[in-house]
Amino acid sequence: MAKKRSGGGLTGTQQAAKFLGVSVLSGAVLAGIALPAAGALGLAAKGTVEGFDEIPSNLKTPPLSQRTTILDSEGGLIATVYSRDRKVVPLEKISPYMQKAIVAIEDSRFYEHGAIDLKGVLRAINRNAQSGGVAQGASTLTQQYVKNVFVEEAGDDPEKVAQATQQTIGRKVRELKYAIQVEEELGKKKILENYLNITFFGQQAYGIEAASQRYFSKPAAQLDLGEAAMMAGLVQSPSRYDPINDLQEATKRRNIVLQRMADVKDISQAEADRAKAKPIKLKVKTPRNGCITAVDGSGFFCDYVRKTILNDPVFGKTAEERQKLWNLGGLTIRTTLDPRAQAAANEAAIAKIYKDDPVAAAVVQVQPGTGKILSMGQSRPYGLDQKQHQTTLNLSVGSKMGGTTYGFQVGSTFKPITAAAALEKGLSPAQTFDDPWKIKIPEKDYTRCDGKPAGYATWEVGNELPSEKGVYDMTSALGKSINTYFAKLEQMAGLCETITMAKNVGYERELGKKVQELPSITLGAQESTPLDMAAAYATFANRGIYCVPVAIESIKAANGDKLNVPQTSCKRAMSDRTADTINQMLKGVVEDGTGTKAGLSDRDNAGKTGTTNDRKDAWFVGYTPNLSTAVWVGDDIGEKKSMYDIRIGGQVYDKVCGGCLPGPIWRIAMTGALDAGETPSFAPISVPRGDKPKQPENGPNKPKKPGDDKPAGNKPGDTRPPADLFPGISIPDDLFGGNGRGNGRGGNH
Repeated sequence: MAKKRSGGGLTGTQQAAKFLGVSVLSGAVLAGIALPAAGALGLAAKGTVEGFDEIPSNLKTPPLSQRTTILDSEGGLIATVYSRDRKVVPLEKISPYMQKAIVAIEDSRFYEHGAIDLKGVLRAINRNAQSGGVAQGASTLTQQYVKNVFVEEAGDDPEKVAQATQQTIGRKVRELKYAIQVEEELGKKKILENYLNITFFGQQAYGIEAASQRYFSKPAAQLDLGEAAMMAGLVQSPSRYDPINDLQEATKRRNIVLQRMADVKDISQAEADRAKAKPIKLKVKTPRNGCITAVDGSGFFCDYVRKTILNDPVFGKTAEERQKLWNLGGLTIRTTLDPRAQAAANEAAIAKIYKDDPVAAAVVQVQPGTGKILSMGQSRPYGLDQKQHQTTLNLSVGSKMGGTTYGFQVGSTFKPITAAAALEKGLSPAQTFDDPWKIKIPEKDYTRCDGKPAGYATWEVGNELPSEKGVYDMTSALGKSINTYFAKLEQMAGLCETITMAKNVGYERELGKKVQELPSITLGAQESTPLDMAAAYATFANRGIYCVPVAIESIKAANGDKLNVPQTSCKRAMSDRTADTINQMLKGVVEDGTGTKAGLSDRDNAGKTGTTNDRKDAWFVGYTPNLSTAVWVGDDIGEKKSMYDIRIGGQVYDKVCGGCLPGPIWRIAMTGALDAGETPSFAPISVPRGDKPKQPENGPNKPKKPGDDKPAGNKPGDTRPPADLFPGISIPDDLFGGNGRGNGRGGNH
């Protein structure tokens, strides 16, 4: 009969003996447990055996988290991203020295025993009993592999990692049963291969291939004897034996591994001695992880790709599924990024605006007909160091995709959408209005899509200059960006029809904010993003067919399987005749209108300037038949400031306008991105003209100040905001920006 303690239970030593006996009888020996001499098992033998029998028999071996490679459209590397820097390789691509070294130091009887090394367990229990505490463990490589699987499954969750590594009999028993299963199903070589691919070797390197590249800048297949011994020595304590931080300690540990290899006859003593005599020669490769390492300023595009995977249901029904896919990695993502276009966009973004300027620029390019996003550039570099004026805020997109909360007011870049709605309604480009400088229109004269009036107030619209009055047709009104003309044109085209056209070309607002059915939409008083505006103008270039922007061409999983990716969908937004007419009219903007500083001289091109109220946002959106580019300039930090009397890129602007800063940036981006040998033309069409418009007093032949289209004030050359255009009427400062209702001056130029 077993001897009992005074309390009626077995002593700690007796519990250990009984547990060991039960384990053997069950066909499995509890291995790797550092059993104390007494009292800390935490689980009675009977309970242990019952728990053992209840463990599921199949080990869930998770796919190993690996690095994801993001490529441009030509296969060039954009960035490598990972939560675990790992590249899985087969055993035949791992140096034989490495295979022998890890077995020798971690489990020299690996090929002789099963899942458990009974001799090792008995030796460990004896040592621990003699020491009265934890002196030695006896985990086999197979058991270590199983534990690493649990840790890998836990990911970056600290609580789950603690559960996977806790020193309890319950975990050890669970680990033991899985080890038995793994031995039966995988065999020794596959276990060794898996072990070398899953193990952490320090310096953010998981698996032998990543570790070999980190420490020696070579593949694991090329590790020599000394290098392999050093790597094998890291496993016990990657931080303690880290050769980068403590070369002396790493050398001592390497030599222990070499001697162990000699002791078990994997190498001769002479080989071990020669290897010991050689110093460790590192060739460290610095880890490059994440979009911050992206080339040619493409970090924002890289992050857009990440956001696409985390948000698009094609990659998983739930956010958790999509996050798991991204964290697992091992993906090879071929994107739509054109390296030439990206280099041009990045150059353009920083050419006129410095990273530490009070305002920033965003440049985004879309291919008409495909929706492919070809580039994303910004004047502030991608990163987290605010002292270096870095940012991760993607100014080209909305908040869901890592961008601004609401986007930016688009100003007069909206006017071509109103013109398209009017043409679709049957109105002629020859439609003229004889306009004064400012007008008043009752909001009830505009009808919403539900048939109700847009409002009951009086909408006051004014052009920027008192001289901007007289007869304009659609072509001249677009060229000179006449607000009063487009207020009347929207009335004739229909507010609902204008809003419908905007939606047809992808004009959206962020955070679920619906496009407000207000007349001021024609002057760009509501927000959108540079990407949406580039895609909208690509519709004109594509002869009326809108295509949803896409960033990913294809994705290949680690096992070679192809994953589904979001596909662009294209739909007709307007007739080809309407688009062709818009193209011809917008050619006038860059030829002799507000966008002359942006125009390209070697090919058909068209575009529109936009400057919002108080010059808080400045735009140029333009295109050729094969490329659409949107450029935005404005304050990206804090409360938006007016761009008057401001130094940008080393140049002082008395006022920033769409044609004088975004326009030249657009020209640089387009020139660099386009192939000089490809010069497609817009479809020819005759655009009827109305009565000859009256020439403004400060006509195109009058000399202008550098960096300006028109004066902003009431008098030529005035650098201040316009004076009171409406005497006796008080207009709040935020009327144009916050509620989308706005005044006509906000959409000029």
